[in-house]
Amino acid sequence: MRIITGKYKGRHFDIPRSFKARPTTDFAKENIFNVLNGYIDFEEATALDLFAGTGSISLELLSRGCQQVVSVEMDRDHHRFIQQCVDILKGERNSPSSMFNIQCIRGDVFRFVKSCRMQFDFIFADPPYALEQLPMIPDLIFEKGLLKEGGIFVFEHGKHNDFSTHPHFVEHRSYGSVNFSIFRRPA
Repeated sequence: MRIITGKYKGRHFDIPRSFKARPTTDFAKENIFNVLNGYIDFEEATALDLFAGTGSISLELLSRGCQQVVSVEMDRDHHRFIQQCVDILKGERNSPSSMFNIQCIRGDVFRFVKSCRMQFDFIFADPPYALEQLPMIPDLIFEKGLLKEGGIFVFEHGKHNDFSTHPHFVEHRSYGSVNFSIFRRPA
C-alpha cells in the first residue's frame, strides 16, 4: 500500500497477507483523486473514511493535508493496522503534531452513521461489494446529513451497481474492476 501524494508521498506500508480487505489499487486511487482535485481542496477539509479496510484512503487524506480525518473500520486487526500506520507517520521526523487530527474508530459503519452528529466536506465509502445493504448507503449518507453544503461523497462499488438516477449523483468513473460513483450535496 502506497501513499500517492502529499506530505507522505511514496510512503509504503506492507499489508499482512492474512487480511481479508485489500486497498484500492494505486492506479484507481491515483485516478479518482485526480478527478476529485477538480471538486474539492483537501487542505483544511474534514473527511470521513467509511469501511476503511487497510486505511489506504485515510492515510492518503492525511497526507493531502485534511484538517480532520475520521476512519471507521469494524475489523479488529484492520483497525489496529490503521492505527499502527498512523503511529509510524507520527514518529517520523518533520511530522508536525498538527497533521495528526485523525480519529480511528473501531465499530460498525451503520451504527456510526446513524449516531454521528458531525458533518464532513468529503466522505469516502468502500464497503465489501457483496454487502447486502450496499445499495442503501448513498441514501443513508444524505438522510443523516453527514455532508456539509457542497460536500463530496465518493462511493466505491462493484460493476453491477448503478447510482446514476440518485438525486445527488454527479458522475461515475471506472478503473478496471473498480467503480466509483461521485455524489455532491448542493451548496
